[in-house]
Amino acid sequence: MLSKKTQYAFHALIHLAENADKGPILISEIAQEKSISIKFLENILLELKNAGILGSKKGKGGGYYLLKTPKEIPLAKIIRLLDGAIALLPCVSLNYYEKCENCRDEAVCGLNDVMGKVRDATLKILEHKTLKDILTRNVSIL
Repeated sequence: MLSKKTQYAFHALIHLAENADKGPILISEIAQEKSISIKFLENILLELKNAGILGSKKGKGGGYYLLKTPKEIPLAKIIRLLDGAIALLPCVSLNYYEKCENCRDEAVCGLNDVMGKVRDATLKILEHKTLKDILTRNVSIL
């Protein structure tokens, strides 16, 4: 399951993308529009900024803005940044691998095999879907 932190990140990114023509957006505006605690949102936006997804401007007319187009922001990148591994087990994680404590041999482990296939199917979607795909869907339901 996606953490609240990642869900809020997606909501903030959607808001920034939908309002990109307005220039930088204040944290308070995003927080109010999306019903997110300002303090929590500050930490999320800072992580996104440090990852090169967002830029910020201080002072009058300041706020946060997207550094990349929505098409250039893969969903997998956001999830990994804020939640860590996408795989359901550490022994099948591509970026956060750890041997499972109770596993005798990964090469013959049925759970490892199935969860590796789940990871591959999930990544096939998340690495090719972007923020633009979410925006396109949102527009169609308005």
